[in-house]
Amino acid sequence: MLLPDRNIAILPKLAWLLLVSLGIVVTGCDRITANHATSPAGVASKTYSGKYPIRVVCTTGMVADAASNIGGEHVAVSSLMGEGVDPHLYKASPGDVTQLNRADIILYSGLHLEGKLAELLERMGQRKPTRGIAEQIAADQILADEHGARDPHVWFDVSLWSQAADAAAKALSEFDPPHAEAYQANAATYRERLNKLHHYAKDNLATVPKERRVLVTAHDAFRYFGRAYDIDVRGIQGISTDSEAGVRQVKELVDFLSERKIRAVFVETSVSDQNIRSLLEGCAARGHPVVIGGSLFSDAMGKAGTPDGTYEGMVKHNVDTIVNALK
Repeated sequence: MLLPDRNIAILPKLAWLLLVSLGIVVTGCDRITANHATSPAGVASKTYSGKYPIRVVCTTGMVADAASNIGGEHVAVSSLMGEGVDPHLYKASPGDVTQLNRADIILYSGLHLEGKLAELLERMGQRKPTRGIAEQIAADQILADEHGARDPHVWFDVSLWSQAADAAAKALSEFDPPHAEAYQANAATYRERLNKLHHYAKDNLATVPKERRVLVTAHDAFRYFGRAYDIDVRGIQGISTDSEAGVRQVKELVDFLSERKIRAVFVETSVSDQNIRSLLEGCAARGHPVVIGGSLFSDAMGKAGTPDGTYEGMVKHNVDTIVNALK
């Protein structure tokens, strides 16, 4: 039976989508050999025996920052998600699948941050080392919502992100034992910088009077930040932007802002400001004007090559923006 021309035209696209869904792309597959280590869920682990630098593919900028600082000259790091990208909603492109296939090792954040990439990462983990570095943080330190879903935004407690960085160092050391000592030394230097950053955040946020130390954002990404630095944190959406914000959530926050006389709320660079605008309108209708105190980096860092495009710069930007708005 002959197919209509329009159906024939879409066959190449359907074939490509089938390959992506199966995690099979010919380009780069020559690099997938038995010499690669595997994830904990995969087959027997073996160490790296290829050429340097090791190709490390990361999902988010925060993971890539840790990998670059720890891997140093022995690695070439790339990130699937750049400036302003929401990892909760991110879907792999054909180019991403090719990049993952060409990787020697894959590092992702985990705790369901990259929810729509989960199946693809699982398949990759059966053929090469694929590690969720935030998954290695002590379980009793991980927050959960009212439904039991684990909160993936651990990088907002710098002391916790230091644990995730240790997990990245361990993954690289196990994969490339000849340079394990260098990875551990780089990790120690990185931890020292993160410790200073942790205290920078604590000291500066403590200058905001306790009654004004309230952070209201588009989605509930800052609970680790609130716990670590003693801030009352509220979000319109839940811990994932895949959830919907309802009229009830907006009304409750309008009531809260009006009663507490909070004058500033914050937008996020990787999340639409639509819900925040609704919040401002609701407060205005109540006779309590509220302004946007600034834009915060939540699920993505800033532009590559700028201070905000590093993990440390991202955190400092957020701290300084919050302090300036709330004081």
